Amino acid sequence: MNSAPKTAVLTRMVMPGHTCPYGLKARDLLKRKGYRVDDRHLTIREETDRFKAEHGVATTPQTFIEGVRIGGYDDLRLHFGLTVADPSATTYRPVIALFAMTASMAVAAGYAADGAVMPMRVAEWFIAFSMCVLALLKLQNVDKFATMFLNYDLLAKRWVPYASIYPFAEGLAGVLMVAGVLPWLSVPLALFIGTIGAVSVFKAVYIDQRELKCACVGGDSNVPLGFVSLTENLMMIAMASWMIVNRGI
Repeated sequence: MNSAPKTAVLTRMVMPGHTCPYGLKARDLLKRKGYRVDDRHLTIREETDRFKAEHGVATTPQTFIEGVRIGGYDDLRLHFGLTVADPSATTYRPVIALFAMTASMAVAAGYAADGAVMPMRVAEWFIAFSMCVLALLKLQNVDKFATMFLNYDLLAKRWVPYASIYPFAEGLAGVLMVAGVLPWLSVPLALFIGTIGAVSVFKAVYIDQRELKCACVGGDSNVPLGFVSLTENLMMIAMASWMIVNRGI
């Protein structure tokens, strides 16, 4: 004999100018967990305020299961034993996603250009694409990047404008390397900023043993300073050195 379907009551904001995204996510999660959803809409601000006051809550959506209030979307995830992201937690996910995408772009570009995947050419494009994307993330908010960068970069501490110049220099070097033009500019530029960056990160993390956030993916990141930022700088040094040795620059 089949048991009755599980039912949950979900109250969420659905107004002419706003549909709560967390309400949509809560409804989707409940359905995926096998619940029949009694989907109740709050269509005007007064109705929303009255609901919040009645249940003593500050936010919507609110989910009720078997008459018991579970809470908002994060509470619902916890109720089902799912994780809830901590916005202040350190994470390497942005960097993993970035390098995975630039590696894929390099392979795709190499195949489009050569009709085959040539490892060294793909490696060159991977580094150049990574430099461009990393610069793009910094350029979204140069001031925030510069503020974080000033925590550890040795040159920026002595000459503050360098912190704001850095993302433009990295982006310019990356674009020139992708195009394969003006190596007399891109190579010294990459070698200069890469060397200073590598020395700065190594000193801050491995000598001074400071725990800092990395500015490498922009000023809003929670990526810890260390291996990732050091890798970014070492890639620039490697790319510049490769071009000097193999192209006679």
